[in-house]
Amino acid sequence: MSQSFVSRRDLLHKALQTASVAVPMILHADDKSGSKLPVLGGGEHVYEAQHDWGQLPADIRYGNTHGVVEDSQGRIYVHHTVHATSESSDSMVVFDANGRFIKSWGKEFKGGAHGLHIQKEGTTEFLYLCDTKRGIVVKATLDGEEVFTIGYPDQSEGYQPGADGKKPKYSPTNLAIGPNGDLYVGDGYGSSYINQYNPRGEFIRTFGGKGKEAGKLDCPHGIILDRRGPDPILTVADRGNNRIQRFTLDGKHIDFVGGTNLPCYFNFFRNGDMVVPDLGARVTLMDRNNQVIEHLGDDSASKWRETRTESRDHFTPGKFVCPHGACFDHLGNIFVVEWVEVGRVTKLRKV
Repeated sequence: MSQSFVSRRDLLHKALQTASVAVPMILHADDKSGSKLPVLGGGEHVYEAQHDWGQLPADIRYGNTHGVVEDSQGRIYVHHTVHATSESSDSMVVFDANGRFIKSWGKEFKGGAHGLHIQKEGTTEFLYLCDTKRGIVVKATLDGEEVFTIGYPDQSEGYQPGADGKKPKYSPTNLAIGPNGDLYVGDGYGSSYINQYNPRGEFIRTFGGKGKEAGKLDCPHGIILDRRGPDPILTVADRGNNRIQRFTLDGKHIDFVGGTNLPCYFNFFRNGDMVVPDLGARVTLMDRNNQVIEHLGDDSASKWRETRTESRDHFTPGKFVCPHGACFDHLGNIFVVEWVEVGRVTKLRKV
């Protein structure tokens, strides 16, 4: 009798061990202060979720947090639209690796702060910022000093005035930079085209445009250059079509990638993993073959569209509401910023 009981217990223990590897976890772990933090993921991809990371000064209140990047010094840049009750109008907030506030700037991006890309050119790093409100792309130094601005793509046939004499809407959401320095700007909230420019901001071509067929797009919200294979590929978050679509550098359709619902953006780690913030309440990890590894903090079955307008106490620990931007840091931790009215920055610390 006792031998049979022990055997069953051992079998159950082994089964639970196996399940813990195969099934994503939402557990709890002690941080250094002794508080409990949710832990997400499974197998080799386990992360401690530190919500509301970063020590904001009292005069800054987040609006929708849209973009996040890390520079070569390990500093974290968060681009947000600025909350209506914020004393400061600065849209860019910079933290050190431990979340201590360093500086802020970017009053001119209030209300329009959206896409954020960092690029090292020679020995100097630059930020590329998309402003959906003013309809511009700005190249700036890490301190916010403007290098150049790209405005409305008048040279493109896709943006010529219609029969009513009005120009199509243009509202750039994100951009990628090619191996030769060309810029690829996704007009996600406008006409769903991608506009290509040379490194000086001079127009080259337009491709995409509104549609569902291969090569067409519906809200190209995020875009990145994928260098993981033998040839660089443009990977586009075709959000309105609920898919990822890939293109050659001259705008020819290659294929589609499944596994996401409302992809917003991308970032790569040095091992080839890709993180995809999915607006529908989850963060997706993919391997170098674009196969899903994990859906982190998945709350896609919830009423997340309603939750995003609520106060912070309505957010569930260990669950995402509306992931909008994400990046790996140099250690493999993941920073996630969300499209919620009060803003939220989460650090997923690699365990």
